[in-house]
Amino acid sequence: MSCVGCFPRVRLPARLTERVTRFRERGDEPVRPRHAATVVLLRETTALEAYLLRRVGTMAVAPGAHVFPGGSVDRRDLDHAPLWAGPSPEQWAGRLRVDVPLARALVCAAVRETFEESGVLLAGPSQDTVVADTTDADWEVDRRALLDRSLSLAEFLQRRRLVLRSDLLRAWAHWITPEFEPRRYNTYFFVAALPDGQRTRPVGGEADRVAWLRPDVALDAYRRGELRLMFPTSVTLAELSELEDVAGVLEAGARRDLDPQLPRAVLTDDGGFLALPGDPEYPS
Repeated sequence: MSCVGCFPRVRLPARLTERVTRFRERGDEPVRPRHAATVVLLRETTALEAYLLRRVGTMAVAPGAHVFPGGSVDRRDLDHAPLWAGPSPEQWAGRLRVDVPLARALVCAAVRETFEESGVLLAGPSQDTVVADTTDADWEVDRRALLDRSLSLAEFLQRRRLVLRSDLLRAWAHWITPEFEPRRYNTYFFVAALPDGQRTRPVGGEADRVAWLRPDVALDAYRRGELRLMFPTSVTLAELSELEDVAGVLEAGARRDLDPQLPRAVLTDDGGFLALPGDPEYPS
C-alpha cells in the first residue's frame, strides 16, 4: 500500500531550486547519507493518532517542521548488542535488506531515539512484557545519559535488566534524502503502538511543541500552511490516513514494500518539484 500517487507533488521553493541548479552546474558529488531510524508512534482515542514533534527553529535540519521521533545511528548502536526479544537481527537484516550489524543498529537506534525524544521505551523485563511507566526522575537521568552519549542503549538496558522488544516495531518505509542536500540521511521508518501504561512527554531540546494528531488533521493543517512537514512525513501521514486503527497499521507494516524512496528534483520553467520513483517525470 502506498499513497504517494494520491498525494500532491511538492513544489520546490526558490532557494531549493537555486541549490539544485548550482549542484548540477558544478557537477557536485552527493554527500554520503548517514544511516538513521524514525519511529511513528501510534495510539487510538476516538481515532488513530500519530505523535509529532515540532523542531525548534535553530535546528540545522528541518527547523520548525513537525516530525516523528528519530535520529542517526550512533556508533555504539553498532558496537554494543543488547538483550533482545522478537525478530532477530538476522531476520531484520532480511526485512531491511541490510547486513546484520546494521540491522541491529537500526533497530537499536529506533528504540533509543524513541525513548530520547518521547520518553516511550520499547523494552521490558521479559520477552513478553513492557515497561509500564518511564516518568520517574531516575528514568530521566538515564534518558539524559543516552542523549549525551555517556551511556549506550545496551548498557542502559543491561543496567535495568530489560530486554529490547523488536517485535513491537514494524518496518514501514525507506527514505533517502535528495542528492542535492548538504546533509543527507538513509532513513528507515518504523511504526509502533504506544505501549500500555506508558505516556509520551515533552522531553529533549530539539522540539518546542509535541502533539498527538490524526493523520488527516495534520495533513489538512499542512495544506492550509499551518503546519510544516517534510516530504517523507507528509507521505507517511497520507498513507496512515487510509487506515482505521493501530492493528491495521501494524498488519500493513508487516507486508509493505521497502524499496528506497529517493526524491529527485525536476526543474521546470516556473520552478520545480520533487518526484518519486514511479512518477513519469522521475529523472533516470
